[in-house]
Amino acid sequence: MPRVTLSPSRRRRHKRVLRAAKGYRGARSRLYRTAKEAVMRANAYAYRDRRNRKREFRALWITRIGAACRQRGTPYNRFMHALKVAGVGLNRKMLAEIAVVDPKGFDRLAELAVSKVG
Repeated sequence: MPRVTLSPSRRRRHKRVLRAAKGYRGARSRLYRTAKEAVMRANAYAYRDRRNRKREFRALWITRIGAACRQRGTPYNRFMHALKVAGVGLNRKMLAEIAVVDPKGFDRLAELAVSKVG
């Protein structure tokens, strides 16, 4: 049996980690052990924050819709309930976009919602 070394696989593994750590400061981009720790931590944050991003955007949309509703004298929860009763199928992302870009369109939605619920 020939003697087997880890050289090719180890070099490949080290190169992959150091390539992933490109752009990090100091030893984190140059030394394998610290680069490996930094890359593992970065991957953990990236995984976590891909889920958190969805929550943060939903919270932003709700804040924008709530602010637009308050300007028109109705609370957010009543507005959303009224839209559901009126059969308006717009999601929060689109409602927030309308509130920011087209205030007159949002006025019409608010009037529709208030008229349906009374």
